Amino acid sequence: MSHNKICSVKDCDDAAVKTVSRDKFSVVNMELKGGAGRKIYLCKKHYKEYKKARKKIDRLERWRWM
Repeated sequence: MSHNKICSVKDCDDAAVKTVSRDKFSVVNMELKGGAGRKIYLCKKHYKEYKKARKKIDRLERWRWM
């Protein structure tokens, strides 16, 4: 990211690497800093945690449709 944004997860001050929509992020149990923006900025560590949690949820959703 070129804007030098900071991670939106509470108690994290690392540089953001990825952005995620608030709707998709609401499923993951991570506490966010204040603010009501539409995008969530995530550092490398928290993006990895988000991907793992999202992968489990997506897998369950796919099984539901089988």
